[in-house]
Amino acid sequence: MAGMTDLRPTTAGAAAVDAATADDAIDPLIAGRAARLRHDWGAAYALLAQADRDGELSGDDLEELAETAFFAAKPEAEVAAKERAFKRQEADGNVIRAAYLAASIARTYGLSGKYSIASAWARRAERLIGREGETYAHGYLALVESEAAAAAGKLDAAVELAERAIAIGSTAADRDLTAYAQSQLGTLKIGSGSPADGLALMEEASIAAVNGELSPFASGVTACRMIGACRDLTDYRRASEWIEATERYCDRESLEGFPGVCRIHRAEVTTVSGAWERAEHELERATTELAAFNAVGPQAAGFYAIGDIRRLRGDFGGAEAALREAHARGKSPQPALALVRLAQGKVKAAATAIDAAVADETWDRWARARLLPAQVEIAIANADIAHARAAIDELGSIIASYPSPALVAGCRVALGRVLLAEGDDAGAVRELRTSIKEWREVGAPYEVARARALLARALRAGGDEDDADLELRAAIDEFGRLGARVELEAAERDLRVAAERRSGPQTARKTLMFTDIVGSTNLAEALGDEAWERLLRWHDDMLRSLVAKGGGQVVNSTGDGFFAAFDSAAAAVDVAIAIQRALRDQALNSGFAPSVRIGLHTTAATLRGDDYSGIGVHVAARIGALAAGREILASTDTLAEAGDVPASEPRPAEIRGATAPVSLATVTWS
Repeated sequence: MAGMTDLRPTTAGAAAVDAATADDAIDPLIAGRAARLRHDWGAAYALLAQADRDGELSGDDLEELAETAFFAAKPEAEVAAKERAFKRQEADGNVIRAAYLAASIARTYGLSGKYSIASAWARRAERLIGREGETYAHGYLALVESEAAAAAGKLDAAVELAERAIAIGSTAADRDLTAYAQSQLGTLKIGSGSPADGLALMEEASIAAVNGELSPFASGVTACRMIGACRDLTDYRRASEWIEATERYCDRESLEGFPGVCRIHRAEVTTVSGAWERAEHELERATTELAAFNAVGPQAAGFYAIGDIRRLRGDFGGAEAALREAHARGKSPQPALALVRLAQGKVKAAATAIDAAVADETWDRWARARLLPAQVEIAIANADIAHARAAIDELGSIIASYPSPALVAGCRVALGRVLLAEGDDAGAVRELRTSIKEWREVGAPYEVARARALLARALRAGGDEDDADLELRAAIDEFGRLGARVELEAAERDLRVAAERRSGPQTARKTLMFTDIVGSTNLAEALGDEAWERLLRWHDDMLRSLVAKGGGQVVNSTGDGFFAAFDSAAAAVDVAIAIQRALRDQALNSGFAPSVRIGLHTTAATLRGDDYSGIGVHVAARIGALAAGREILASTDTLAEAGDVPASEPRPAEIRGATAPVSLATVTWS
C-alpha cells in the first residue's frame, strides 16, 4: 500500500517472520518486526528500540519504530523516530517517501495545535516534490493543506484540496490517504451545511477502517472522526453503532490508544441518558489514558464533557476547572462556561461569552448550532428578545438540512422559550409539549425535565395552574433523581412562589443575613479582571455552599455580596462564623482572601414571590453596611434567639427608617 507501510504481512513474509522468530533473541530487529505484525506493541517497541541502539536503522525501520512508539504510549519517541526516518529517506534519495514523511509530521504537529511547526514541515514536503504531481506524497501534502485551510476558515480551498487528496489516493491505491481525505471532506461538507453528503463520505471511510482495510493508526483516526461527527449532529443512535464497531476493531487488533477516545464518545452518549456519575468516571479514566498518547484533541473533548456534567450537577467550581483544562488543549469552553455564568446570575458575562463564541464560528454551521440554544436562553435572561429570535431562526434553518430527533427537540425547546418571552403562551405550550415527546424518544431525561419546567411556566402564564403544577412536580422528581441541584432548586422555588401567589403574601419570622466584600472596586482594579473573577467565583461558591449546608436560602446576590434567609437564628450565626473562618483559612493557605462584612437581624419578613420585604429587611441590610471587614455584626434580637453566642457588649445604633435605635453586638468568631 503506497504512502503507509503495510501492516498486513504477505504469506511469504509471514512465513519468513515465523522462521526468523525461532531465535528472536539474537536479532531484535527481526523479533521487533514480528511483534509488530502480531500487534504486541510494547514488545515491538522495546525490541526495535534495542535494534536502534545496536545499529543504524533504515528509513523504513525507523517508520516502524515510530508506529510502535505511538501504540506503546510514547508520543515523543514516535515524533523523534519519524523525524529521523525523514532524514534517512531524504539522505538515501527516496524523495517521495521523504516528502510523505514531512507531510505526515506536519499533520502530527497540526493535530497537536503546533501550527507554525506544522507549516514548516509542510513546506519541506513541497520543497522536495513541488505542489503539482500525482504521487501519494502529493496527496498527503494536499490533505495537510486542506486541514490548514479549514483551520484558517478558508472553506472553498479546504474542500478543493480534500477532493484532490481523494483523487490521488484512489489513483495511487493508497487506502489510508483516501480514508483520511474522505473524512476531511465529509467534515467540511457537514460543517458547510450538507450533512447527508458529508456523513456518506465519512461512512465509506469508516467501514474500511473497522473492516481492517487500513493501517491501525488510520483506522482509529477515521472511525473516531465518524463518531465525533455523529455526536456533533446529536445523532446518538448512529454514534452508538460506530462506537460498538470501533471498539470491536480495537479489541481485535489489540489497539490501546483509541479505546480511550471511544470511551469519551460512549460517555458523552451515556451523559444524555442521565447516568452522569458513570459517564464522569469513564471520562476521567479516558482523559488519563489519553495523556500517555499525547492525544490533545480527544483529551480536550473529554475535559469539556466532564465540565458539562459538573455544570449539570451544580458543581460550578469543578466545572470551571475541567473547562479550563479543555481550553488549555485548544477546545472552546463554550457553551458550557457561559451557562455556568448564567446559573451564577452573571447574565452580562454569560451574554458576552456566548455571543463571542458564536461570532468566532464563521463557516461551521453545526458548531454554531451547538451554541445557538444557549445563546437563545442567555439572550432571554438578558431581556434581549430580538437577539433570541434571530438565534432561533438561524438554528431552525441549520437543522432543516439534518433534522435528527435530538436537534429537533432542542430547537423546539429554544423556540418555546422565545414564544413565551414574546407573549405567545399557547404557541410555547404547543412547542414544548411536542419537545417532551421527542426528548423521551431520544432517551434524554434531563432534557425532558427542563422542557417540563419551562412548559409549567408557559401553562401558568396562560392561567392553567393545575397542569403547570403537575408538570413542575414531574420535573422536580426527575431533577432530584439526576442530581441536578441548581435546576431542582429553581423548580422548587417556582412551585413555592406559585403557591404563595395563590395564597397571598406570607409573613414569617426569619433571621436575615447580608454579606459584602469590603473595598471590592479597588480590589478588582488591583488584581485585574482575570484574578478578580477567579477570587469572586471562589467566594461565591464557598458562601452558597455554606448557606445551603446551614439550611439557609440565598435570596439574591449583588455581585460581591449576598442576601440570605434562615429559619433559625442559631443556624444563621453558625453559618456567618463558618464563612469568616473559611476566609481566614483561605488567607492562611493561599496568602490572601477578601475582607467580608456580615450583618444579621432576626425579624418578621414578608415573602413576596421569591423575595422578602418589610422594614426588618431594610434594618438587616443597614446592619450589614455598618459592619467592618471580617466582622459579624448582629442585632441583640438575633443573639437572644441564637442562645449562648460569644459577643461584645451591645451598643445602640441609629438606623434610618427604624422607630428606635437598634441594639447591636459583634460576634466573637476567631
